[in-house]
Amino acid sequence: MADDLESNLDRQRELYGETLRDLADRVMSALDLTQGRLAEALGLSAPMLSQLLSGRRVKIGNPAVVPRLQALLELAEEAPSLTREQVASRVAAAHDVQGTFTTGMTTRDERRAGALDVLRATASGPELLDAARLLDEKHPRLAALLREAGPAGG
Repeated sequence: MADDLESNLDRQRELYGETLRDLADRVMSALDLTQGRLAEALGLSAPMLSQLLSGRRVKIGNPAVVPRLQALLELAEEAPSLTREQVASRVAAAHDVQGTFTTGMTTRDERRAGALDVLRATASGPELLDAARLLDEKHPRLAALLREAGPAGG
């Protein structure tokens, strides 16, 4: 049984970039959601979500749920800069998110690499570093990202 669970979790990592437990924990923590509220936002039953998070089931069977999870992961990253009301509104709207089923989710590192590529294509290294200096006081996380995109990683 333990081997099956570990095999299922490995398969989840292949499909989604991380285990569904890790993804859900990140969303629940950042958005202050219970597992039951997460299930509701995704459009899954609580028992089904529990089976997915524990590794008893490998993949999300309903193709509409994956884009909802992706939307909640993106919201989790934005949450620190949003009000509680904005977060609550977007969590409530997650159930209506439509999208295309993907066999794998973009990992946080892949999204970060993409953002760095966009920044590098938009501005020169010195411009990125200058922008980082301007943002340091009020927006240190953005400044750090700009430095990372700058020449030789800032």
